[in-house]
Amino acid sequence: MHIKLDHIMPEPLASIKHSEDSIWGNLIELKSGNQIMLNASSGKGKTTFAGIIYGLRRDYSGTVTFEGQDIRNFNPDEWTNIRRTKISAIFQDLQLFPDLSVRENLLLKNQLTDTYSESEFKQMLERLEIEDKWDQHCGLLSMGQRQRVAIIRALAQPYEWLILDEPFSHLDVGNTNNCLEMIHERTKEQGSGFVLTSLGSAHDYEYDYELKL
Repeated sequence: MHIKLDHIMPEPLASIKHSEDSIWGNLIELKSGNQIMLNASSGKGKTTFAGIIYGLRRDYSGTVTFEGQDIRNFNPDEWTNIRRTKISAIFQDLQLFPDLSVRENLLLKNQLTDTYSESEFKQMLERLEIEDKWDQHCGLLSMGQRQRVAIIRALAQPYEWLILDEPFSHLDVGNTNNCLEMIHERTKEQGSGFVLTSLGSAHDYEYDYELKL
């Protein structure tokens, strides 16, 4: 899915001076299958970018199009389908259900598309070294453990774009690399792309190109 940001400027960021190569106020194209790093310091709009692409924010000037269609014109049913089959996201607040177990959080999402079996989920948890958390409530997990659960949950659907908003901020290098490897495998399997926001670290990963805020 081809995404175009045509001179987007979020209203809360309009008074801030942005660099000439910022995605804000310029024509930016996200081409299908690309792996993109979006680098910026705090307060420059990484989470705002994720919210706009996911259809959660409309407080901006300019136009965002998916395959040439202005996303402002999508109705709720169209957004539901997009979020089920076209775009998956991990937000900084993770949006897990704290009173549900890891199992329940993963299977609740999985019911929408029937992507993985329980045994496959357990294998993914084992790869990320949290296999013993299957029945534990997410509200009792550390932030790093929650991030790993949220990453697995985001992969449990078809997608053409995966939007990751600082998903490794509480992970050490080893766990970050494990997560990146899993994301890369899933994304490559689908011929999809992803946008990874970061405060500056490239996580020693090779990206197709980098965007700035």
